[in-house]
Amino acid sequence: MSFPPRRPARPVLRRRRRGAALPTVLVLVALVVAVVVGARIATDVWWFDQLGFLRTFTTKLWLQAALFAVGALLLGGAVAASLTLGYRTRPVYAPISTEQAGLDRYRESLEPLRRLVVVVLSVAAGLFGGSVAMSRWETLLLWLNRTSFGTEDAQFGMDQGFYVFSLPWLSFVVSFLSAAVVLAGLAALATHYLYGGLRLAGGGQRTTREARVHLASLAALFLVLRGVGYWLDRYEIMVSESGNINIADVVGPSYTDVHAVLPAKAILAIVAVVVALLFVAAAAGTSWRLPAIGTGLLVVSAIAVGGVYPWAVQRFQVTPNRQALEAEYVDRNIRATRDAYDVADTETTDYQPDTSVSPGQLREDADTIPGVRLLDPNVVSDAFRQTQGQRNYYAFPDPLDVDRYSLDGQTQDTVIAARELNLEGLSDSQRTWVNLHTVYTHGYGVVAARGNERAPDGRPSYFEANIPSQGDLGDYEPRIYFGERTEDYSIAGGGDAVEIDYPDNSPEGYARTSYTGGGGVPVGGLLRKLVYALKFGDQNILLSNQVNADSRILYDRTPRERVEKVAPWLTLDGDAYPAVVDGKVLWILDGYTTSASYPYSSTTRLGEVTTDSLTTQTQSVQALQDRTVNYVRNSVKATVDAYTGAVTLYAWDDTDPVLMAWMKAFPDAVQPLSQVSGSLMSHLRYPQDMFKVQRDVLSRYHVTDPRSFLTGQDFWQVPQDPTASEVAQGQQRPAQPPYYLTLQMPGQPSPAFSLTTTYVPTSNNRGSSSQIITGFAAVDADAGSADGEKNEGYGTIRLLELPQSSVVAGPVQVQNDIQSNAAVAEQVRLLSLGQGSEVINGNLLTLPVGGGLLYVEPIYARSTGQNSFPQLRKVVAVFGDQIAIADTLNEALDDVFAGDSGATAGDEGAPPIGGAPAPTAGPAPGATGAPAPVAPVTGDPQAQLQAALTEARSAIQDSAAALARQDFTAYGQAQERLRAAVESASAAQAALAGASGAAPDPAATPSGAPTP
Repeated sequence: MSFPPRRPARPVLRRRRRGAALPTVLVLVALVVAVVVGARIATDVWWFDQLGFLRTFTTKLWLQAALFAVGALLLGGAVAASLTLGYRTRPVYAPISTEQAGLDRYRESLEPLRRLVVVVLSVAAGLFGGSVAMSRWETLLLWLNRTSFGTEDAQFGMDQGFYVFSLPWLSFVVSFLSAAVVLAGLAALATHYLYGGLRLAGGGQRTTREARVHLASLAALFLVLRGVGYWLDRYEIMVSESGNINIADVVGPSYTDVHAVLPAKAILAIVAVVVALLFVAAAAGTSWRLPAIGTGLLVVSAIAVGGVYPWAVQRFQVTPNRQALEAEYVDRNIRATRDAYDVADTETTDYQPDTSVSPGQLREDADTIPGVRLLDPNVVSDAFRQTQGQRNYYAFPDPLDVDRYSLDGQTQDTVIAARELNLEGLSDSQRTWVNLHTVYTHGYGVVAARGNERAPDGRPSYFEANIPSQGDLGDYEPRIYFGERTEDYSIAGGGDAVEIDYPDNSPEGYARTSYTGGGGVPVGGLLRKLVYALKFGDQNILLSNQVNADSRILYDRTPRERVEKVAPWLTLDGDAYPAVVDGKVLWILDGYTTSASYPYSSTTRLGEVTTDSLTTQTQSVQALQDRTVNYVRNSVKATVDAYTGAVTLYAWDDTDPVLMAWMKAFPDAVQPLSQVSGSLMSHLRYPQDMFKVQRDVLSRYHVTDPRSFLTGQDFWQVPQDPTASEVAQGQQRPAQPPYYLTLQMPGQPSPAFSLTTTYVPTSNNRGSSSQIITGFAAVDADAGSADGEKNEGYGTIRLLELPQSSVVAGPVQVQNDIQSNAAVAEQVRLLSLGQGSEVINGNLLTLPVGGGLLYVEPIYARSTGQNSFPQLRKVVAVFGDQIAIADTLNEALDDVFAGDSGATAGDEGAPPIGGAPAPTAGPAPGATGAPAPVAPVTGDPQAQLQAALTEARSAIQDSAAALARQDFTAYGQAQERLRAAVESASAAQAALAGASGAAPDPAATPSGAPTP
């Protein structure tokens, strides 16, 4: 007898297959994640090991892993334990009520998934807790390696180190444990309510004994933690912004805080612990009445003692007597703030500027005037690019950097840049994988120009230039494998010379090289090829024949990211700059140690105060990370070798307790100051971002009298940059950046390389402000030249305070005066040549010389034609009401000071390197010697003008054609013809104007002509 087959068998098989497929998918996903994470960790290990900072990486990695595990166990374990305990202590028989009848269906639906729900909720809480705990690795590391500041706060007499190192960690621990208890409590409430241990309706006992013990224990634990939190809040007030003094960013307890809030916090801490004991009693008893009364008492105390009483003290006692009662606490804030930002030793001098002029007025400042930097690094980047770029695959940053070098026995302010690789300059046909990653691998050499001179035709006066490098810096390794623009990876070395080194006159048009430095990670083995192919998602690393046993892969190549990786505890300055030191090109960066927990010190928003016209309009200079701090030290100087990528950290301020703590955490990561060579020391400078933070602090904290500080009437601000590019309508111009230049401040024994800034009165609530100058500050930026020893005066801030009654024009007003001056306007019109050139205002420098304030502004002109670049043509000098514009600063100063300034600027012009420049020097080397003399008018001025205009147009066309075919000799000759034609046209215009009594018409000059 036969039976039909059992039809359900096949669907059951399908279900089993589908059920078996899910674990397989999960295993595959986990395997892929493990491989990707493993590849990332492996490459990081190799990268850090090659640089000698493996211990930094492993310390951070293991600490984060440990914190993640502990945080996950605490939060996840608390939720799991509470859910499990609530379920296991549920009543055997649920109470019979309408409420419980409605919950029966939820219990029935949940029961098959109960264990899964517990796992999911616990894992979610664990992942959240682990990620939060892991992010606090720096806080824990500082606490474990805490040091003493050696000073005590004025309120509690605690060492400052308690607030900086211990309080942040203790507050986090209390907050984290409180979060764990709250989550456990929510889980307990939900479980007991669902299974009948907790009832909201009905008569009799609302909780079972087990539920009461569970919930009361959690409540007691939370209140104990809340009591500890209230006690720690007393110390948190020391590092919190005060809302009672009514001045933004002021930190520390005010009169109301000390006499009302601090006692209230102590009372609330005691009440919280007492109420916690009542909950413990409730767990042992049968009634919730006592803990309910205690909870009400805590709430009432929080409102009355913690809110109403401080309000009453502030309203009825402090407000009518603010000046007298708050003075002591404002004085604490002033002292702590000036100490925390290292401005306590600022040398302040009253300065009454003289606005009158007389011959020889600058004679006593004759050593300062030659140091006036006319070359604006924010303007001349295109000049470097056009005259020294050589090929499209080279580029210079914008803006350039300012340093100083010893030339002919004299220290010379210098504008310098590295000629970096620019892969974006390659054509589409050149952008193959081999070219992008193995052929075009590095830039070549540095270009440096004197800051206070220019070539006769307005180009920078280079003392190091060309390819191969020529100049005064001697022999050095010119190849730039690590730089600000090298953001992609390269595979270099390998024995065969396949990398393009630099353009030359060989049949190929370029020299070849193969990387022999020790930078990068060896990538010759199959395993490493595979791992890096996974890291970069690029199979060519695994398949290319260009990658062999001797190859090295270079990545994370910008100086900033290299230092950030090896020292993640530092905040880095926004501007890395190159220097030639002992035969190497080194990138130099400044590192800051910061804290937001220094008692009584006012807070600063780093991103806000370090934003200026350079950070908003350029890419290579960045504002600091936008976070709030109240303690900053320039504790570390870092260098990155442009050839090997080696990173070295030097302890610049080894007395900084925060740095000392980090050095304990990462032994041997930071070298002592004694290891800084004299040649490197001579290129270290005071950092811009540190000075930006300090100048913002001094805009308020130059006022040291508490009563005057409370009025706020003498607060200052940094002026807007009057020469910045136009901004959108309704928006303010960004702040004026600080400027590096060599000057001698009043009372300073000799000129010094300095970083300077100006101040104007602070704006009102509507954003309007007077633009008269109220202060001038300069910091000695020269670190010296001795091995391991800083200059005695380095870092000294000198502040000139102008009397409040004085009315001296500030930078914005001076710029307005320059632009409205008839003589300046006429010269600018001549420079613009109708519509043929663009006139660019360089940085407006301010110098306290001659008993007053001297303003100097270089004027650049740039042809609107293709491949043009700015050329320094005029200099404007302003002193008091006198404004002069001339071809040189020397002439402008003499014009301002009645024919003789008494000082020599020395900016008449300098010949290019080696006399007549080689063709490789760039597009503008044809002009040498002095400018052509003005052609005399020997016949009809109108005919001469027309002939000159015709010749100028012809020269412009020839210049463009020469640049297109990169014939620099022909370009130089065409530029000489253009200059002669422009001079002839100018003479003819002057003759015509003299005959008619009218000013010459610049519109008659040729459209599109470059600047003369």
